Amino acid sequence: MELRKTEKADLENKKGYFFEIGLILALLIVFGAFSMKSYNKQTVNLMQVAVDDAPEEIIPITEQKVKPPPPPPPRQVTQIKIVNDDVQVEDDLDIDVEADDNTEFQEYVPPETDDEDVEEQQIFQVVENMPEFPGGRAALMKYLATNIKYPPYAKEAGIQGRVFINFVVERDGSITAVKVLRGIGGGCDEEAVRVVKAMPKWKPGMQRGKPVRVSFNLPVKFTLQ
Repeated sequence: MELRKTEKADLENKKGYFFEIGLILALLIVFGAFSMKSYNKQTVNLMQVAVDDAPEEIIPITEQKVKPPPPPPPRQVTQIKIVNDDVQVEDDLDIDVEADDNTEFQEYVPPETDDEDVEEQQIFQVVENMPEFPGGRAALMKYLATNIKYPPYAKEAGIQGRVFINFVVERDGSITAVKVLRGIGGGCDEEAVRVVKAMPKWKPGMQRGKPVRVSFNLPVKFTLQ
């Protein structure tokens, strides 16, 4: 016997309706879940709140610096020197133990120093009469132009300029302590020193009518023609 269902009893035709109803119910549940408000439970301790509301007392911190103990004094070592009885000891000071207010003392006289020795060693920068080349400045320029030989390397390299030389004119007019204050290189510095050392004696500088040692600066010019 074959069973047959009526069209009204067939649920396959109503599957779409049930699906739509399920979607509507799911959306309503989700919307309701988002709309609900939840509150967290908080437990308030009244004793703790009362303690926290009290003003905090600020206690200043005082730093106590403890000074380190002073270092122990250096150990003193006493050296005892044994002197034979037959050795004569010279007394440097004559001390009168029985001196009183009426005792006369000999005045101390410091040793005399020779001012001339000090002036001989002293080198002056400026004096009353400055030292002078024999014949004057014109003779000095002529001497330099005649005796200076231009170094070959400086000539090839085109080096030219002024070499500043410092020297001391002694009390007898001789030239000592020749040195270069500022040079230009290329052999010009050495040539300027050579020519200055070969100069004749100068007329010495005079201070209070006496010849003295004087420091002198001299520019030596090197020019290519």
